[in-house]
Amino acid sequence: MSDTRAESVQEPDTGAVTTHSARGNLHCITIIGTIEGHQEAPESTKTTKYEHVLPQLAAIEESDDIDGLLILLNTAGGDVEAGLAIAELIAGMHKPTLSLVLGGGHSIGIPLAVAAQRTLIAPSASMMLHPVRISGTVIGAPQTYEYFRQIQARITRFIVEHSAVQERELSGRMMATDELAADVGTVLGAREAVALGLCDAIGTLHDALAWLHEAADVRKAAHAREKNADGGETPAPLCNESCQRS
Repeated sequence: MSDTRAESVQEPDTGAVTTHSARGNLHCITIIGTIEGHQEAPESTKTTKYEHVLPQLAAIEESDDIDGLLILLNTAGGDVEAGLAIAELIAGMHKPTLSLVLGGGHSIGIPLAVAAQRTLIAPSASMMLHPVRISGTVIGAPQTYEYFRQIQARITRFIVEHSAVQERELSGRMMATDELAADVGTVLGAREAVALGLCDAIGTLHDALAWLHEAADVRKAAHAREKNADGGETPAPLCNESCQRS
């Protein structure tokens, strides 16, 4: 009888943890609160610092001891460029990646959610779509509005390319004026997020871990077959058809 007990190693500074079990080794990172960019958030604000997350992702991709990545997401949004930087690294990983939206995956949290190979959302979670906003002094010139338009286009393009949502539907929901009392945008419940194409399915932690282990097993098997076939190591496919984003 195999030993199915799991062990974990936690990184106290970031809240990340690596679990070791008979099924494989998974790394879990949390993206919570406000995504902090080049400017520090107030001390009373819970933040995810991009300078902590970026090297973690690079290390996970390179580590032979980690089979997959679980991203637990509960964020109100934050710095656009920091959020996109994290999302781009997640999207560029070859190891199985899955994001689980818990509580909320709002604003720039949406690109972070869809960047993974599979996106699940908890039954009680929500996602808020809205256009780019900025606080502080704004220069009222045509160049400023063109800059905002370019930022918005980058976000929209990333979401569309990494999910099943249609660009026209996404833009329409972002600019809706009949739902938020003091803003434009739309709040989506779990079922709406799946129906729109932002998330692949409603799921729980059990569903997330099951998919990651399955995808990791498929990747290992394919890697072993290719190694035996040509006598060398070549990149293996991420997973089989049952694991791909629908």
